[in-house]
Amino acid sequence: MNDDYAIETEGLTKVYWTAFRRREIRAVDALSLRVQRGATFGLLGPNGAGKTTFIKMLLSAARPTAGSARIFGRPCLQPEARRSVGYLPENHRFPTYQTGAGMLDCYAALSGVTGLERRKRIPELLELVGLKEWGDVRLGKYSKGMLQRVGLAQALIHRPQLLMLDEPSDGVDPVGRIRIREILQNLERQGVTIFINSHLLGEVELFCRDVAILHKGRLALTGAVKDLTSGQGYELSAKSVPESLQAELLKSAISSPAPANGTFKVRFDTREAANQAIDQLRLAHCEIESLAANTSTLEAVFLATVEGRNGKAAKP
Repeated sequence: MNDDYAIETEGLTKVYWTAFRRREIRAVDALSLRVQRGATFGLLGPNGAGKTTFIKMLLSAARPTAGSARIFGRPCLQPEARRSVGYLPENHRFPTYQTGAGMLDCYAALSGVTGLERRKRIPELLELVGLKEWGDVRLGKYSKGMLQRVGLAQALIHRPQLLMLDEPSDGVDPVGRIRIREILQNLERQGVTIFINSHLLGEVELFCRDVAILHKGRLALTGAVKDLTSGQGYELSAKSVPESLQAELLKSAISSPAPANGTFKVRFDTREAANQAIDQLRLAHCEIESLAANTSTLEAVFLATVEGRNGKAAKP
């Protein structure tokens, strides 16, 4: 293990025992994962997959049963390893009697930020998250979306190099989500490693470059988003295609979706095969509508990973 990785785990395991009959529950099971410095990384999984337990072990809120975890090369159990981490939990409970600015001042002091730096940093962060006019208002009057945004400011107060966010867009309206995404993109350009745990797969697909999917405590899939969502082959659409030519094209195709509105669609596994089909269609004076590379979505990849083809949960 070395500090080339923001997060590195080897065989990380957390076992709980039920009070009744002492049944073993493996919340996280032999999880080995690496997150590069400066990465934008999404952790995905259904409820009960072990995502929150994994984060708790990284932050030493829970001790692993087996295995090891490091943050920037340091064992996560060392307090020094966590000084560079900013964290926004899913269910934060900020004191409602405090103002936004007062809460940030409290957390900044706990993080070792000097008084002079706090007086400068807090107004900057409130403006950054769109709460410039709300700094002197008690948190009890904040909406859920506003609490998420001030929570993000709290996580950024000490200029962390690793930002861990648990459902950062939960309860935030579309405008607020765009603002949060812009903030995170700016932090990415500054080299901050951003680790997101979220159920909003569309947001993760838009922002994260790499993802890991947990299922029943185990690592089910990991990789770059662009690689996981890239489809196979090319889809060609054309009109006025004679049946004899359709039959000829199908000989080299990998599939043919059902026609719609008189449009003949056919899929090929290579660009060369698609180009040859285009030549044949042009010779037959057919009207070519489109040629597009097949793509998938992160949601489709997620469902295919955690569910079998027959809709049953996949085995980890």
